[in-house]
Amino acid sequence: MDLMSILGWLAGIVVILFGIVFDKEELIVMDNLKSFWDPASVMVVLFGLISALMVSFPLKNFTKIPKHLKIILFPTKYNPKDYVDQIVELAKEARINGLLSLESKLEETKDAFLRNSMMLVVDAVEPEKVKLLLETELEYLDERHSQDRAFYDKASAYAPAFGMIGTLMGLINLLKNLDDPDLIAPAMALALVTTFYGTILSNLIFTPISNKLKIRHQEEYLCKMIVAEGVESIQAGDNPRFIEEKLTQLIPSALSKEKGEKKGKKAKKEK
Repeated sequence: MDLMSILGWLAGIVVILFGIVFDKEELIVMDNLKSFWDPASVMVVLFGLISALMVSFPLKNFTKIPKHLKIILFPTKYNPKDYVDQIVELAKEARINGLLSLESKLEETKDAFLRNSMMLVVDAVEPEKVKLLLETELEYLDERHSQDRAFYDKASAYAPAFGMIGTLMGLINLLKNLDDPDLIAPAMALALVTTFYGTILSNLIFTPISNKLKIRHQEEYLCKMIVAEGVESIQAGDNPRFIEEKLTQLIPSALSKEKGEKKGKKAKKEK
């Protein structure tokens, strides 16, 4: 479970609530919460946002929301060093016993992309075709994930916009009813609270979701790129040590250093 996301959302909610109820004299004034609740404002921002997203995106984007939340909160762990180790082991096996010997090992491989990519090599598909297929798969992955993030980027832009629409509606009603004091307060609430709702949805919900999905994409893309490069190198008959060095260079230096330190600590404990 990704505790950082959960703690971040909880911390954001606590900070907002604290800012609402805190009072210098009485410290906590719970009645202040009533001033930030307005059904009309909720309707304008929430249903306006949903309406705009319905016009902008097909139904499948809405059905993917639970999947995306699962990716954020319960992410698949992509360790690039583990992929490098798997590729090197396969390269050693292929160098000693030939490419056909990899078939039995691939049956135990959990990663479908690695398994399917290596099977292309085992089945003696031409190198040019293998390279084209792998590059196409990576491009499709990048495009698909970009489209998923666009949904939340648009939601992040629409939410404050409908907050401003609500503000304009409230101001118009306010100006129309300046002679009636009883109608000024509701109009003022609609004018201000809608912007408040829209800003929170944008900066606490949709933008963070988009950014976290981008991070998840980068983790997955890096590992798949390592697989693609490794498969092409094995098919070309490169030396396993050369392959390991080549693939290690693809791992960001900070991440590679972190994995190395963890591996060193683990080895000390085993001793």
